[in-house]
Amino acid sequence: MDYAELLIKRRSIRDYEEKAVPLDVVKDIINDSIKAPNAGNRQIWSFMIINDKNLLKKISDSNKNAILRGIERNPNSPMKVYEERLRDETYNVFYNAPCAVFIIGPAKAPTTAVDCALVASYFMLAATERGLGTCWSAQGGLIRDPDIMKELGVPENQEIIAPILLGYPQSIPPMPDRKEANIIKIHGVE
Repeated sequence: MDYAELLIKRRSIRDYEEKAVPLDVVKDIINDSIKAPNAGNRQIWSFMIINDKNLLKKISDSNKNAILRGIERNPNSPMKVYEERLRDETYNVFYNAPCAVFIIGPAKAPTTAVDCALVASYFMLAATERGLGTCWSAQGGLIRDPDIMKELGVPENQEIIAPILLGYPQSIPPMPDRKEANIIKIHGVE
């Protein structure tokens, strides 16, 4: 697969086959992803692999309840657009993926979000190249239950930045239309 095809095939997958992703494949994807650029080459990211669907369901249910409580406290919450879906008992914020990889980083480091987003991008491209599907599930990272955080083993000084779903896609949706690039100004020779 050439690079242009890779960019088109990398889609957010929300429908996965009931097929486990071999752990060695997940580790290979992670090893490819750590080639991502990062501030000062500090490589501050860490990875947590969750290939236990029962644990993912437990996290999903907890996160859904936490988000709904937030909406009840703040009816103007931007999460309000998801309320109906979150109230559906069958909805899983991990879309029943067989695996999730949480990319975590230091809570107080100024470049954590950018560094982890870059490694997440490389992760998603590396997975796509292997015929796997991914989806960054922002709702999957909204863990508020300290018992779940403890069960997961997320260190206190770390935060989940990118919960990436991983699995074999049932289908790959077409790439949505993109707007033309908004180049505000060109300085120098045109």
